[in-house]
Amino acid sequence: MKHLTGTAFCLAIMTTAIALPALAADLTVTMRKATQDGTSDALGTVTITEDAATGASFKLNLHGLPPGPHGFHVHENANCGPTMLFGVRIPAGAAGDHLDPDHTGVHLGPMGQGHLGDLPVLVVAADGTAKQTLVAPRVKNTDILKGHALIIHIGGDTYSDSPARDGGGGGRFACGLVE
Repeated sequence: MKHLTGTAFCLAIMTTAIALPALAADLTVTMRKATQDGTSDALGTVTITEDAATGASFKLNLHGLPPGPHGFHVHENANCGPTMLFGVRIPAGAAGDHLDPDHTGVHLGPMGQGHLGDLPVLVVAADGTAKQTLVAPRVKNTDILKGHALIIHIGGDTYSDSPARDGGGGGRFACGLVE
């Protein structure tokens, strides 16, 4: 009888373990200042945690940023190198455009049905730090972020393509690879 009870208990534990969904490991991205020569100084980290119910959270632990609002996006390429545009080196230009796996072609912000890479605006304190946690409600599985880049833009974000493309955030201040 004791043997049967022990066997039943072991089977119950194994069945429970199989039935539970696997928890995704957090992704930690080191953000670096984007320059015309590549990347330089580390500016801190962004820790991405998967949450299928509310969306992925991006916990910021950053310093050395210009105060104020900044566009914050997942870009399509895992490359923080510069590119050339009209003879000018563009910092982190190799990261490409905003991540848009559904090919919507529109910038509608984290709540809209446009680019999946549209994240909430990052607001930097007067001392150059950003310590908040932002939630991307449409990113339910963090695996889709791997092999891409996180970009912090110099300016804010209007979540619109008008009057300026991709929210008007302008140049790229910092870049980090999501691996």
